Amino acid sequence: MKKILFLSLAAGIILIGCKSLGSTLLKLNNSVRLKHVDRIVYFNPEVYPDYDGIKKPTNNAFYSTVSDELKNYGNFRILHVDVPIKYDSIDGEMVKELCINNGAEVAIIPKVKYFKVGLGKYVFSNQVIVSMKLYNSDGKLVIENSYDTYKGSGRLLGTAENSVKIGTSHVIKNMIGELRRRNMTDPNSQK
Repeated sequence: MKKILFLSLAAGIILIGCKSLGSTLLKLNNSVRLKHVDRIVYFNPEVYPDYDGIKKPTNNAFYSTVSDELKNYGNFRILHVDVPIKYDSIDGEMVKELCINNGAEVAIIPKVKYFKVGLGKYVFSNQVIVSMKLYNSDGKLVIENSYDTYKGSGRLLGTAENSVKIGTSHVIKNMIGELRRRNMTDPNSQK
């Protein structure tokens, strides 16, 4: 009986731990509260390696996943801003200005980093690390999160487009879950 209880407990811990294996909370600014969000501005993801052949399919997969995933959390208006922005050197004032000009409460700045998984000269699949930063309309970083599709999903087979979709979906779920868990929305601003 004790052996079965121990094995059940161990299996439960492993399953819970594997759920967020590929997810990494990189930064969370607890001092920033979000107002009620109706409109979201998002930028094209910065793609690494910088190869033009993968940018358009990455942008398409990213946008379709963002719009599909955010439908699960509310009726948001998503605006695409086709301005190149470097993920590691974001100007808060520019983000603030773009949010104000587009009437948006938050901005999403993404990055997609491709890497190949395989043995020797055999490549099984293209996996990605999807990273996102969420800024409020004042140009302040609220949360940064990333998801590694290889570590998180344990996928060896699959297309690069599917990897982008899986990574993007997980990052959005993890960011919203973390924001809700920490109650980072302003209760006075709800409709």
